[in-house]
Amino acid sequence: MQKNHFIFHAIVCGLLLCLPWYEGFSGLFLCFALIPLLFIEDSYLNKLEHSGKIIFLYASLSFLVWNIGTTWWIANASLAGAFTAIVINTFLLSVVFWLYHTTRKVIGDALGKLSLVVYWIAFEYFYLNAEISWPWLNLGNGFAHDTLLIQWYEYTGTLGGTAWVLIINLLIFDSLKQVLRRKNSSVNLLHMLPVTLILTLPMLLSVFLYHNYSEKKNPVNIIAIQPNIDPYSKFISPATQCSNLFSLIDSARAKAADYFVAPEVAITDDVWENNLEDNYSVAAIKKFMNLYPTVQFVYGSYTYKKFGDKEAKSATAKWMKNPGYYFDSYNSALQINAGMPVQKYHKSMLVVGVEKIPYPKILRFAGKIVEHFGGSYASHATQDYRGVFESADKKTKIAPVICYESVYGEFVTGYVKGGANLIFIITNDGWWGNTPGHRQHLAYARLRAIETRRSVARSANTGISAFINQRGELIKSLEYGRKGAIECTLNANDEKTFYVKHGDYLGWIASIISGVIVLMLLARSFAFSKSKTSIKTRDKKPK
Repeated sequence: MQKNHFIFHAIVCGLLLCLPWYEGFSGLFLCFALIPLLFIEDSYLNKLEHSGKIIFLYASLSFLVWNIGTTWWIANASLAGAFTAIVINTFLLSVVFWLYHTTRKVIGDALGKLSLVVYWIAFEYFYLNAEISWPWLNLGNGFAHDTLLIQWYEYTGTLGGTAWVLIINLLIFDSLKQVLRRKNSSVNLLHMLPVTLILTLPMLLSVFLYHNYSEKKNPVNIIAIQPNIDPYSKFISPATQCSNLFSLIDSARAKAADYFVAPEVAITDDVWENNLEDNYSVAAIKKFMNLYPTVQFVYGSYTYKKFGDKEAKSATAKWMKNPGYYFDSYNSALQINAGMPVQKYHKSMLVVGVEKIPYPKILRFAGKIVEHFGGSYASHATQDYRGVFESADKKTKIAPVICYESVYGEFVTGYVKGGANLIFIITNDGWWGNTPGHRQHLAYARLRAIETRRSVARSANTGISAFINQRGELIKSLEYGRKGAIECTLNANDEKTFYVKHGDYLGWIASIISGVIVLMLLARSFAFSKSKTSIKTRDKKPK
């Protein structure tokens, strides 16, 4: 490989990484997407003492192309947000690849290659749990359109997909190196055997699981509503919003339903939780639900809580100058039916900048800056557990997953551990326009269905409302830009998968191994530096 071709190869790597995030392309492209970058890294392994900087730059080019090519649509909502997400994600991924190169150079080839797998998984695990988090491009997410091939996610979650991709890339890279070195064919065939097995066995297992998985009959009839209101449009009164939702419900077979589900912030009313039942929209829905006494209505709204004078304030509490009190705001899901108190859940995985300021006790000063770019002056408040909505007959328990929360696999298992046997995702994807963003978001819901073996009902304001079965198959959907309601019968499931029970265990295992390797790297580097200093000192002594 000539040096003047390295830039081209880095760009090709980035473009190959982009493809699985677009409909019509398989996640299998990821299985060889990193090979051009691995060849670049290998060519610098023994040539330059300070090759790490060069590898970091080539990796940055690859990952910048990947980030821009897949998440450019964030700019439709916030140019500053797009710039920040793309730059930070590119930088962090480049650090992971640089660390792999450094480890391979200092410690050796075998442990170096292992380090790429564990460093990358540990990074994704960290990113899934960090205060500032954007795991949209975690490698395992790239198989969201290949549900036939990843049924084993019920055991590993998406981190298993990440491990699969990295191991296959490394094995194919080694095999290609053998071919380029013109080894004899028997060695090449022998070298290809691990690649073939590791590539095909998970897929064969997945096909077996797919064809042998059957849902237990536990039917729940659901109507998902798609109001199709432009989130950038002028203010619409709560009365009009309620009327629109009610007319869409009445246009469907509402009498046969068990649930109506409406999107995130379906009603923009000032719902004060201190007097929840007295709010206009809550009262209007309760009155409407008298027509459907056996049905539950789940929808999204902004809610607020006023703190009393002597009540302890949260880190996210805001001051209302007139009339003078502290309050918290929430992006909430509510469940209302004719005969039960209102049930509520507060969105707890918030979008950085738009819905929250990270580390609010430290960074409250940044509120004005965030507000200038279209975000919230201060963070919405959250809750520290995953709330579950129970039906009146106590047979069905709903996971009210709000928008961005559906990107986080282990987070969603918290609802299932709390008893949820169905998943409702309420969202508003119209901020990005008719771009790949809302389609990628829908695809991630299919991953959550496989991981938890829970059917999913998805209600989008402007986006794609859909129903997904426990194998991650899209059963029915309402396309982007259409106003309407769709109905479907989904099976509830009470059994817990291995992944629900154990979560992202691959992440913490990789983190422990990464820590050990980094300590070895530091020890080896310190010993080398000490030896180098000793040689220089000896050479300076007069003979």
